Amino acid sequence: MRFTVYLSGEIHTDWRQQIIQGCQALNLPVNFTSAVTNHAASDAAGDCLGGESENFWRDHKSAKVNAIRIKTLIKQCDLAVIRFGDKYRQWNAAFDAGVCAAWDKPYITLHDESLVHALKEVDGQAQAWATSPEQIIEIIKYTLQE
Repeated sequence: MRFTVYLSGEIHTDWRQQIIQGCQALNLPVNFTSAVTNHAASDAAGDCLGGESENFWRDHKSAKVNAIRIKTLIKQCDLAVIRFGDKYRQWNAAFDAGVCAAWDKPYITLHDESLVHALKEVDGQAQAWATSPEQIIEIIKYTLQE
């Protein structure tokens, strides 16, 4: 069995690389996908549609262009990992979790205990709540065992 895992959420730490490298070290048959993680590129995704005098409309266009990739990758994934960091609020990650729940896509949340209350509904629909990339790797490993 080959798995596709969509990695959603905060872009300021190396959690994605830790999961990818950990799965590679175990030789797990996993393909990883993600939204664009370059903040400036993501913010500029809609600039090809023409300039805007107000940031709201620039963000609006870019969100729609980014959604093409995100919706496609969530539909194609077998599992999503949704990371919430403590420095910034990842509203987009919460939205991705909602999409996964609505489309019956299994997902795991990844965050520390300080966010348990704020994410209780998001965690309530998740198949698991993890606090470290190592736990995510173990869940993927277990899921793929024969």
